[in-house]
Amino acid sequence: MWLKPEEILLKNAFKLWVTEKDNEYFVLQRRRGYGEGGGGLTGLLVGTLDTVLDSTSKVAPYRILHHTPDSQVYWSIACGVTKEEIVQHWDWLQQNIMRTLSVFDSSEDITSFVQGKIRGLIAEEGKSSLVLEDDPEKFREALLRFEKWFELPPEEKLVTYYSCSYWRGKVPCQGWLYLSTDFLCFYSYLLGSEVKLVISWDEIWRLEKTSNVILTESIHVLANGEDHYFSMLLHLNETFLIMEQLADYAIKRLFDKEAFQREPALSDPLQITKRGLEAHAKSEQFRAFFRLPKEENLLEVYESFLWVPFSHFNTLGKICLSENYLCFASQDGSQCHIIIPMREVVNVEKPDASSRALTVCVRGKRALRFSEVRDYQRLASTIRSRCGISPSPQHSASSEAIRGECQSLINHFEDNPEDVTLMVGQKDSSKAVSTEALMTVFHPQDVENLDPKMLKEKMKEQSWNIHFSEYGRGTSMFFTRKTRDLIVRGVPEALRGELWMLFSGAVNDMATHPGYYSELVEQSLGTSTLATDEIERDLHRSLPEHPAFQSDTGISALRRVLTAYASRNPKIGYCQAMNILTSVLLLYAKEEEAFWLLVAVCERMLPDYFNRRIIGALVDQAVFEDLIRENLPQLVEHMTDLSFFSSVSLSWFLTLFISVLPIESAVNVVDCFFYDGIKAILQLGLAVLDYNMEALISCHDDAEAVTILNKFFDSVTNKDSPLPPTVQQAPVGNNDKASHFNVDISELIRESYEKYGTLRTEEVESSRKRNKLYVIQTLEDTTKQNVIRVVSQEVRLNTAQLDELYNLFKRQHFLSCYWKIKSPALLHHDPSLAYLEQYQLGFQQFSTLFALLEPWAFCTIKSTLSLWIFRLIDENQDGLVNFKEFCGALDTLYNGSFTNKLKFLFKLHLPPAFDLPEDGVIRKSPERGRGKVDLQAYLKQWQNEILKKEETIKDLPRINQTQFIQFSKTLYNIFHGDPEEESLYRAVAHVTSLLLRMEEVGRRLQEPGSSPESPKPASASSASSAEQESPTEEASTSPEGSDTSHNSQETRAELTETEWSFSFEQVLASLLNEPAIVSFFERPVDVQSKLAQAKVAQLKLKANK
Repeated sequence: MWLKPEEILLKNAFKLWVTEKDNEYFVLQRRRGYGEGGGGLTGLLVGTLDTVLDSTSKVAPYRILHHTPDSQVYWSIACGVTKEEIVQHWDWLQQNIMRTLSVFDSSEDITSFVQGKIRGLIAEEGKSSLVLEDDPEKFREALLRFEKWFELPPEEKLVTYYSCSYWRGKVPCQGWLYLSTDFLCFYSYLLGSEVKLVISWDEIWRLEKTSNVILTESIHVLANGEDHYFSMLLHLNETFLIMEQLADYAIKRLFDKEAFQREPALSDPLQITKRGLEAHAKSEQFRAFFRLPKEENLLEVYESFLWVPFSHFNTLGKICLSENYLCFASQDGSQCHIIIPMREVVNVEKPDASSRALTVCVRGKRALRFSEVRDYQRLASTIRSRCGISPSPQHSASSEAIRGECQSLINHFEDNPEDVTLMVGQKDSSKAVSTEALMTVFHPQDVENLDPKMLKEKMKEQSWNIHFSEYGRGTSMFFTRKTRDLIVRGVPEALRGELWMLFSGAVNDMATHPGYYSELVEQSLGTSTLATDEIERDLHRSLPEHPAFQSDTGISALRRVLTAYASRNPKIGYCQAMNILTSVLLLYAKEEEAFWLLVAVCERMLPDYFNRRIIGALVDQAVFEDLIRENLPQLVEHMTDLSFFSSVSLSWFLTLFISVLPIESAVNVVDCFFYDGIKAILQLGLAVLDYNMEALISCHDDAEAVTILNKFFDSVTNKDSPLPPTVQQAPVGNNDKASHFNVDISELIRESYEKYGTLRTEEVESSRKRNKLYVIQTLEDTTKQNVIRVVSQEVRLNTAQLDELYNLFKRQHFLSCYWKIKSPALLHHDPSLAYLEQYQLGFQQFSTLFALLEPWAFCTIKSTLSLWIFRLIDENQDGLVNFKEFCGALDTLYNGSFTNKLKFLFKLHLPPAFDLPEDGVIRKSPERGRGKVDLQAYLKQWQNEILKKEETIKDLPRINQTQFIQFSKTLYNIFHGDPEEESLYRAVAHVTSLLLRMEEVGRRLQEPGSSPESPKPASASSASSAEQESPTEEASTSPEGSDTSHNSQETRAELTETEWSFSFEQVLASLLNEPAIVSFFERPVDVQSKLAQAKVAQLKLKANK
């Protein structure tokens, strides 16, 4: 069958494949171990591996590759199970393709043509076969196996499944890979050997495709310090894409809530499907490529030709349709693309049904002609409906005029193809705002100034005007290679703001949100938050050497933009580096335009950069390290630890080189960034290191390397900049330039594109996803280590035990999030909070986990005792328990002395644990967020913790009769099921009787005139009833049990005047006289086995609930 063309590496392939036929452009290969000859030992190995597979995922034994004589790159285009099938494909290529290829001049055109033809064949096969991807019957069977084998909760949603091999050491286990919303599962059962694997997506550190001699291609998963390899997948790329999507989904949902809240399509974990994930991935790629708002989704795709006026030919590509945009990209994605907002479309015509063509007429006397559109009628009606254009021929006079104008334009264009002046679009008029670009105010261009720099600036403007006349101007401009070439040479000062708005997509945001910025400014004026305080602190640190920010005009504009954005996006609010970036935007764009540019940068182009943990910047640092290893091997050999470049490059990414380069040079970098995105910054970073390669290799330490780079950045100039010296930024480093020649920024950028321009945006995005897992998990591990370090100082549990306990605690937090749309635990999780407060448990999660870990099995999940323990250790009464509080309670029960354990049980029966309403309701604290942090409250809490003295047994209040009766019942519950149960019960009864007699003696001494005999039987009877009922009444501690409250009410009614109570010292002294009780509480607890049992039972407990 025909395959979607994919690039492959032949480094190890010749050991696994034998060439059967070849010619100048195609190669037919047979896999070793198939057909004649067998292939010797290697063929035997390959054949054995392939035989292990079942029929649904067997590696096809024949394939056809495409290549060109002057290229080392091969593309897989077809595969076959039988030789007859693959020969049929080979013959078709010989008869239909080979002759056509001879007319092309370049190998790029040949490859582009072949790929386009193969994709067309695949599309035709797909249209005719109409095969559904998911067979409902087979999927239902797979779901039953999934539920049976892994015993996960019924809410867990199976997304898809694949047949594959899982490698245990050097032995492959053939089985089934199941991908669900929250888990990656594998099951194999061969020759009595069962292999079962369950990995939650939030535990994965690495997810990548790998290959070696034995495994042609496999998927590598690193989780919990263990490597897992899955191979022999028929659709490996599809499998990897789904795994990548699910892992990214888990990261966003559980760790990175800010990003997850921007994904409404994935809000419900119970509704995730394979098709939905694939559609979401395509929409993400679509929005990133065309720089569209996050609300846009890819709805329809049509293959067609577009008449390109500047080249005078039809180019093959795809029409991509979303809710509000019609976009076109040529086949390779780099020749040209165009974005047409639906609001700009005035009419859609179908001039020629025979050629399946339609013409889209756009404002500004522009028309775009699409031809060979398979379903052109549906496309035309879709565009009409979205633009509000009536398809009926009985239009109004104005509609007829528009139609006539479009038709005359088309006719003129067809008759005079060389006359492209009519294709010129008009520059969009943007809504007036209160300020102009600061550069026009503080540095107006002198028209009469004819110095060489101004002349060159005018020549640049003329080049762009010619470009606009050929390719259009404004929102419907063609983006081509020539556009990028002009960007690399440098954008004229007068056009910079307009082009930044266009390339970033901010022009569309502003057009669709009229008045939005003004409303935000009005709302945010006069507000005082943590973000506004930080903004005020940094205002005068933003380009302080520039005249615009030495005046109130620039400072006020900067304040308004930053405050408005903090109001729009309180999750980000304000972060350092935003002020530097915004100040440069204000120099070249109007105030409202600068705001929308900031929105585009923070929310689309640099996602997750501007938050507390700067995850996006850390991810791109990791991507940069990978690119250094790949492109600068000499540097890697000399400096094996590349973390130095990560720390140095952080400011490069956060400020787009603005903080390290002079402003007149940095704006050229920003030009490239708005056109090519982060790819431009990565390329420039590589070029900087490459330029300083020899000096960096010869340096002896990090400080010397930093000095080298700082000197280099000081030497970077912009020889074409028309800015006067008062505006240009002076070097901040060493002014001695004897050892450094000046480097022109345009030459440096051009060199970065020449050497590293082959870097593709798709590769960067793939590397981002791969490294994001590692960065997030590294941050989480840092959080864990910090929490353990703090907690270990206050408990006797060792570090390894605390590590396992933290994993259980965190897993319990996630178990409450997996199957709920809006889990309270998720709402309270905020990575910006202190380490100890990032993961906390509510009462339900706490009671489940505590029941697995407590040493005496006295505390069931639904027991009232769980509620009392929760209330006792929840010191700030916010309805949440953090890891430190949880460990403190367990440590007391595991490793505490007899006195400490008894004191803990004693306090359970005192306020605030015991006397609160018995309804099980926990008062929730208000939701905490970035904008609601009460610093004064934190400082006060910190002060109280410092001044808090250690509690002594004399500080404990006395326990009354109701509390004491319940205390006795708690002891009976603890001893229930113990081998020494009888002797322990007798000991408790003896202590209870002794304490009652002591109380009677004490009362008789205090009240000599009263007769104590009358109340004695009542008090004694109530205590003895507790002694008799508790051993057999296990349900007395459940919330439903009413005996305790009933007995307490009777006691209160009968003994209103003769309440008795005990101090902790009395209880302790009495219990110390009972060796059975003392030995029970001093019995050591096997903490390790408790943790191991809890780890196994934690997930099953959730499934059996």
